[in-house]
Amino acid sequence: MAVVDRDLLLRRVALLEEYIGQLREYAQVSADAYATDWKTQRIVERTLQLAIEACTDVCHHAISDRRLRVPSTYAETFEIAADAGLVPDTLRASLVRMARFRNLLVHDYTKIDPSVVVEILRTRLDDLATFANVAANWVPSEKTHPRATKPDDGDAERS
Repeated sequence: MAVVDRDLLLRRVALLEEYIGQLREYAQVSADAYATDWKTQRIVERTLQLAIEACTDVCHHAISDRRLRVPSTYAETFEIAADAGLVPDTLRASLVRMARFRNLLVHDYTKIDPSVVVEILRTRLDDLATFANVAANWVPSEKTHPRATKPDDGDAERS
């Protein structure tokens, strides 16, 4: 697969991995503690939103690059990627649910159930990490990438 912007995709995957690491710091919070701590809620919910959006950004990039049909929803992004073989079927349902949860975070934030957030923290971060690994494999190495360039090292030629 020729990647339109290899570096962009790698930066998004790196951001996703960073967000997952940040979320793991809250994975042991109880639903009661979460429900009563607005600071933790803001950190976790916004970081979950960013992580899910990083996943969709990466998928959108790959979908565009392969000239697949344009998704009309965040959830459909993962359906299209899975149908194209980019995302394993074992991740499809989880990523679709995450996309729908992202919509809840953004649009219906007053309806967020603390127990659902805690459940995601405890059971779904590995799905995001698996997706990051899968997406990183979409990117060819610099050596095999046709547009990869060597750094200009003028000093090396002069020595």
